[in-house]
Amino acid sequence: MNGITKYVGLDVSKEKIAVAVADEGRGPARYFGEIPNQIEYIRKVLRKIDDFSQMEVCYEAGPSGYMLKRQLESMGVKCIVVAPSLIPKQPGNRVKTDKRDAVRLAELLRAGELT
Repeated sequence: MNGITKYVGLDVSKEKIAVAVADEGRGPARYFGEIPNQIEYIRKVLRKIDDFSQMEVCYEAGPSGYMLKRQLESMGVKCIVVAPSLIPKQPGNRVKTDKRDAVRLAELLRAGELT
C-alpha cells in the first residue's frame, strides 16, 4: 500500500481551479468546488480534504506551467502534471466542463491511468 487515501484532480485556469476528490476504493469521485487560483486558497482546500502526506494531486499541463507543482511539492503534496494528449478519452463524451474535467482527472489518477 502506498499510503495515499485521497486522489485530487485539479482543472486549472488562469482565474480559478475546479477541485475533485476520489477516495481510495471504487466509489465515484466527488466535485469539491471551485476556488480562486491562488496558493493560499489551494492550501486551505487541500487541508480540508486530508493530510498532505495522504494525498496525490494531478492537473493537466497548460499555460500555468509547473509553478503549481512546485508550490504543492514544497508543502509536501505529491503532484503530477499530465500531458493533455495522454489523458484517455471517453467515447461519446464531448461535453467539456471544468467540473467534469476535475472529476475525471481524480478518477484516472486513482486508477493509475495517468503518467
